[in-house]
Amino acid sequence: MDSSTLPAVAEELLREIKKIPGQIQKSHQLKFIFGPSAVPALDLVDQRSVTRVRSPSGRTLYQVLGSSGKLYTCYSSCHFCTCPAFGFSVLQKSESLLCKHILAVYLSQAMGACQELAVSEEQLTNILLAEEEDEG
Repeated sequence: MDSSTLPAVAEELLREIKKIPGQIQKSHQLKFIFGPSAVPALDLVDQRSVTRVRSPSGRTLYQVLGSSGKLYTCYSSCHFCTCPAFGFSVLQKSESLLCKHILAVYLSQAMGACQELAVSEEQLTNILLAEEEDEG
């Protein structure tokens, strides 16, 4: 994450959470900054629904198992999620900074709560192609 992806106040809050691994003592601040996405995102983190997928070349993406049981792909490097809520509430309406899935990725990173999955370059390509087919 860098300052171009989230407002500075959100960045600072996530840095503070990183200092206290395994604890969210700032949930009221999360709710204030991130709105209705905060509590569902914390639930996803508690359920260990976030997996960092990394290839040998270092390419990384995140997969989040949503509350509906659907797997969404998130890219923290460009602040993007494949879920419909991100497309509608964040991109079209500009009502939110992010969806619960990308917030869960950022919180999991800050708390050290991501599951890890090493894949080959070919497997990563297949994950990306599967996402493209789902959208098309």
